[in-house]
Amino acid sequence: MIKNILCFGDSNTWGLNPETGKRLDENTRWTSLLNKNLGCGFNVIEAGQPNRTLVHNPPFDGVLNGVSYLKPYLDKHDLDFIIIALGTNDLKKRFNLTPTLIADGLNDLINSIHIYYQQGSTLKSPKIIIASPPRIRITEQYSRIYEEADTKATELSSAFKSVAANNKCAFIDFNSFINITDGDGIHFDDIQHLAIGFKIAQLVQNSLNNC
Repeated sequence: MIKNILCFGDSNTWGLNPETGKRLDENTRWTSLLNKNLGCGFNVIEAGQPNRTLVHNPPFDGVLNGVSYLKPYLDKHDLDFIIIALGTNDLKKRFNLTPTLIADGLNDLINSIHIYYQQGSTLKSPKIIIASPPRIRITEQYSRIYEEADTKATELSSAFKSVAANNKCAFIDFNSFINITDGDGIHFDDIQHLAIGFKIAQLVQNSLNNC
C-alpha cells in the first residue's frame, strides 16, 4: 500500500533557486529527491509555497498562512506523514515576532492537525515531522527584510525542538548538517537539497521501522 507524505513548507520546500529565483527541477529539489530515495511504495506530495508563514498572512500575497492552507491537503489525501518545514518567513522584520511566538504558531498548526483528525475525519492521524529552519546569513539582498533574523533563527531551532517533543513529533534540525554560506543566505543550494532529501528519507524509514 502506497504511503503518502505531505511536505508542507515555504520557498525552500518549493525549491526556489537562490541564483535565478526560479524553481529547481525535480532532480534537484529535496522533495523530489525524498521520493526517489524512498522508492516505490511512497508518494511525496510537494506543498511548498514561497512566503508561507506560521503566524501571519503576508500582505498582498493571499492566504498563505499555514493553518489556513493546510486543510485542503488533509481533505484530499490519506496521509501517512506530514513534514512541516516553516518558520523562516516569520523571522522577517515587519512581523516583529519572537522565536517563542513563532513556536506558538507551530504548536497551533500541530493542534489544528490533531483536531481535524479527532473531530472530522475517519482517517488515521499521520505522523508529524518538524523540520527546524536553518540559520540565516544576512546578505545585502535581504538585509532590511531579515534584520536581526540570524540571531532569532538560532533560538527558533531550540523552540521548535521543544514543541516537537511536547507534541511527540519527530524532529530534524537542519542546522545540524546545513550551513548556508553561499547564495542569498536564505535558500538552499543543490548540495543542501541533496542532503535534506537523504536525511529525511532516513528519518521516515526509521519511523516506519520503529512502529
